[in-house]
Amino acid sequence: MEILILGLVIFLGSHSTGLFAPDWRDRMVTRLGAPTWKVAYAAVSLVGFVLIIWGYGLARGEPIWLWHPPVWTRHLAALLTLPAFILLVATYVPGSRIKAKVGHPMVLGTKIWAFAHLLANGTVADVLLFGAFLVWAIAAFAIMRRRDRLAGVTRDPGSLGRDGITLVVGLVAWVVFALYLHQVLIGVAPMGAMG
Repeated sequence: MEILILGLVIFLGSHSTGLFAPDWRDRMVTRLGAPTWKVAYAAVSLVGFVLIIWGYGLARGEPIWLWHPPVWTRHLAALLTLPAFILLVATYVPGSRIKAKVGHPMVLGTKIWAFAHLLANGTVADVLLFGAFLVWAIAAFAIMRRRDRLAGVTRDPGSLGRDGITLVVGLVAWVVFALYLHQVLIGVAPMGAMG
């Protein structure tokens, strides 16, 4: 469990510098230079991510159950991850109305993903992993939206065609991940109990 916690601290900590210590982050970017900062940031994030995967895998080997979620929560979680995938895609498709409206679709998608997984999983490791991401995403979304309002950020209203691309790619990615990749990468078939 300690490895999982360390990974979460490193990964979410590195992703919080711009949120909670923007002046420090800006000083470091100026001091190191943008390319060096990006490499260091990516390296630290990768270390945290690897530790999360390793620590969560170890914790799943010896689960400490807090509750046993009913089967229907798996169905609900699978359904909730669909908008999370669409929001993830909206992050990278320029000119969508979804991105214009939400502002920070990846962070909102992370909130939905974490909440969905908290519903369907009941071990201490699950609460640590998904709970930490949910708390971080709630705080990050609120901070980013507030900064946008204070800065008077306006976004291109986007187009319906770009929304169509976002929805189709998000749906296809969700189907591929839910029906195949989740089992291969995580070892759990989220749609297995639906048939």
